[in-house]
Amino acid sequence: MKRRTLIALLCAVLTWFVLPASVVGTSGPAPDERGQAGAAKSAQAAPPASVFNALEWRFIGPPRGGRVSAVAGDPRNPLVFYFGASGGGVFKTIDAGTYWEPVSDGFFNTAPIGAIEVSDSNPNVIYAGTGDTAMRPDMATGDGIYKSSDGGTTWVHAGLKETRNITRIRIHPQNPDIVFAAAFGQTFGPNPERGVYRSKDGGKTWQRVLFKSDRAGAIDVAMDPINPQVLYASLWQFVRTPWDEISGGPDSGLYKTTDGGDTWVPLNDRPLPQGIKGRIGLAASPAKAGRVWALIEAADGALFRSDDSGATWQRVNEARYLRTMPASYNTVYAHPKDPDTVYVMSYDFFKSTDSGKSFNQIPTPHGDNHDVWIDPRNPDRMIEGNDGGANVTLNGGVTWSSIYNQPTAAIYHIAVDNQYPYRVYGTQQDNSAISVPSRTHDGAIGLGAAYWVGGSESGYIAVRADDANIVFSGSIGSSPGGVGAMSRYDHRTREDRVIPVCPEDKYASEATKDLKYRFRWDFPLMLSPHDPNVLYVAANRVFRSTDQGQSWNIISPDLTANDTSKMQEIVGGPITSTSFGHTIASVR
Repeated sequence: MKRRTLIALLCAVLTWFVLPASVVGTSGPAPDERGQAGAAKSAQAAPPASVFNALEWRFIGPPRGGRVSAVAGDPRNPLVFYFGASGGGVFKTIDAGTYWEPVSDGFFNTAPIGAIEVSDSNPNVIYAGTGDTAMRPDMATGDGIYKSSDGGTTWVHAGLKETRNITRIRIHPQNPDIVFAAAFGQTFGPNPERGVYRSKDGGKTWQRVLFKSDRAGAIDVAMDPINPQVLYASLWQFVRTPWDEISGGPDSGLYKTTDGGDTWVPLNDRPLPQGIKGRIGLAASPAKAGRVWALIEAADGALFRSDDSGATWQRVNEARYLRTMPASYNTVYAHPKDPDTVYVMSYDFFKSTDSGKSFNQIPTPHGDNHDVWIDPRNPDRMIEGNDGGANVTLNGGVTWSSIYNQPTAAIYHIAVDNQYPYRVYGTQQDNSAISVPSRTHDGAIGLGAAYWVGGSESGYIAVRADDANIVFSGSIGSSPGGVGAMSRYDHRTREDRVIPVCPEDKYASEATKDLKYRFRWDFPLMLSPHDPNVLYVAANRVFRSTDQGQSWNIISPDLTANDTSKMQEIVGGPITSTSFGHTIASVR
């Protein structure tokens, strides 16, 4: 922009926002006794939209990653990898994770990515499915599948717009035009577009080849690398309501095709669970013909293995830690060269070298692990996605690339202070509250210019107007303090004090009706604009503190419907209870 144009723009903005109404040609009453214009007549005319046309968004941080549910690598170029962020589109690296570049900006209509796959026979062909695989209450939905034929340089929409969440994509190893997509559908209600879809023309047209009901979506698809006509798929009956998360039902199940998707048969013989099943993760071994893995959420769930293409199964590991929070993880991956090595993604990243009998943890830069891609020719080369971003290893997980180079942080809420230059505050998913400057004297705003302002992950955040060192934030999920946990942070002393209204068990070990107060995962919090000593928070009731959270008073009745029929059980079920207050109905 030319200097003269910039000066004119700044003058226009200052005229509208700084000068009195009479100067800019807007008449109004004289200020009243409080120095404020009358309520009904004080509004100045809004500046025309043209004033802001030259303004652009700029990234101010923090440069630390957010949740990644989909990863893939180039099978030919050892330094090229891709990841799909739950809220930031598709990114590509050409230097094994040292630097990441967004490649979907300007092409995608929606930001969340639930699946990504690179063709083994032609690595320039990439399919990306929008949506998410972690069925959380704060998830965003997508608009189908996008395809690139030039290594991510350009993209076109490839259909399935109404499927909402694509959770897995599989490409035929010899023909990139043959592709399968697991469409999970809507998480909050019925969705007739659920199921497994197949395209034989590179995504131009799609045929649904597996469908059970509008309540059960496809969550995983595994293609046999030795015989691509053989595929395995899992359907998952799941619904989320404002007050519950219901994972599992009669429409969940495991299926197999031997004719490339034309026909499917259910796999449900013992010892597979015979009752209600939930989420099922699948993997077909490239190293041993007929070996298949299934990680099944059920009352008698476990990791199962078949060595005859699903005809019979063995129950190999019942460890509960492999199936922690199946609504977010519950995925399994086969080693491409060693048939006895298998990986499971859960809160931790687990590896077994004895056919699943025992597992050891592989340390990763962040917890909550969702997806991994393993190079079929060099298994030490991997990319792994977790709630902190995507990380690359070239030595089998001994060391990983950084997650502090990805602009994909999922920020729940933001606030600003009155400093000059002002700072911006936010609460980041599965991380902490953070403060970043609006500008610096350096060429960019690096992570060193940001600082931690409390262990808060999911809540609202507020800064005292008269003292920017004091920050309040809601912190269910990543800090102590129980349901309704809050944090008071003082930047002078770096003290982070927990100030809950009532320190109840945050992990919902009792029915919602038995909780004293019902705080949501992202419950409201605000400071009074009239008195910075007054702090308000809301659960099913509204609370006020006049001593910065040291004590609280109830100032409202129960403002919810208080329908106890929705609170009889511990949140979650019928198989796995949930634990964070995601689904507690309260004031928003």
